[in-house]
Amino acid sequence: MKFIVNSQVFSKQLASISGILSNNNTVPIINCFHFHLEDNTLTVKTTDLMTTLMTKITVDTSDGNSSKDLAVPASLLLNILKNLDDSPITFESDESNYTIVVTSGEGKYRLAGRNPETYPALPSVEATSRIAMPASVLVSAITMTSFAASNDEESHQQLSGILLEMGPEYTTFVATDGHKLVRYRRTDITSDEPARFIMPRKPINIVKGILSSNKEDVDVNIEYNNTNVLISFGNHVAICRLIDGKYPNYEAAIPKDQPNKMVVDRTAFLSTLRRVMLFANQATCQVRLSISNDFVMVASEDIEFSNSANEKLSCAYEGSEMEIGFNAKFLTEMMSCLNTEQVEIDLASPLKPGIILPMNNSDEGQQEQILMLVMPVSLSY
Repeated sequence: MKFIVNSQVFSKQLASISGILSNNNTVPIINCFHFHLEDNTLTVKTTDLMTTLMTKITVDTSDGNSSKDLAVPASLLLNILKNLDDSPITFESDESNYTIVVTSGEGKYRLAGRNPETYPALPSVEATSRIAMPASVLVSAITMTSFAASNDEESHQQLSGILLEMGPEYTTFVATDGHKLVRYRRTDITSDEPARFIMPRKPINIVKGILSSNKEDVDVNIEYNNTNVLISFGNHVAICRLIDGKYPNYEAAIPKDQPNKMVVDRTAFLSTLRRVMLFANQATCQVRLSISNDFVMVASEDIEFSNSANEKLSCAYEGSEMEIGFNAKFLTEMMSCLNTEQVEIDLASPLKPGIILPMNNSDEGQQEQILMLVMPVSLSY
């Protein structure tokens, strides 16, 4: 195998699919990139056995029309490319012993490849259904929901992913860890064939990162069956094994009657939370909201270190005066994801969850609908 390619283009494309690689892999071959060169197209594949990412790179010149394969140590190659100038490099391998030589200007770098025949085969995704959406929609959906998924993959595997529900009226993305929940819904993305499945968070976030770096709002095709989802866009393909199991009935957790409604400036509320939470107990990150007709007092205290803080913030409030506690980290995550000037926080009592809505959520013709739920915490001071 021999080809010439720009070092920076090569590095960027390889880095885009390297996110699932891990130094803790017990199978050495999956610490490698799998290269397949045919004509002037190099197809590069990575896998962690649950997810496979692929990208296609057009090289400047290659050594012929016959297809060739090679397994290349990923970390070493990425580090070489990262430290090279923006210039053409020559990549050449010896098929008899898989030795690889990378040449750039006066530099020559030799590394040991592996037998490509031992690399895991590409997962078969057959009998699929399909839905398409703009990249901007998928990026928004992942950004709004992924932070709410559980980090405990062993005890709460279903909650560690993002639920995707499709139907004739809308498409919904949901994530929850039992303490917070986000439901992101699009009325402009529909499917005649209802379906629901749980996508793993890590590869979906990698897909979001690739899409976010692309200046064009490309179309994303999502194909799925009972075991896998295939996401393709531009020169990239991601194949993920779906999370087994039944997702909990999240709609049952969303309260329908929240008589107390507070409207507050999102940016001001977020800034206040970030300051006040610095003085909260680091284990609970608890803040107290004391809400009346025209202001909310945001307060925190860490008794162990005699730290405390409080700030008064203007708001519009309809309902009875209330004191309620929340985890400030959860609130700041939610406020950071939203982009409206004002948010509405609906409350029922200090013991029931709060509902956070962007103020444009119910506007006529609004195709994006966002609902965030956060559980209260018991006030300890």
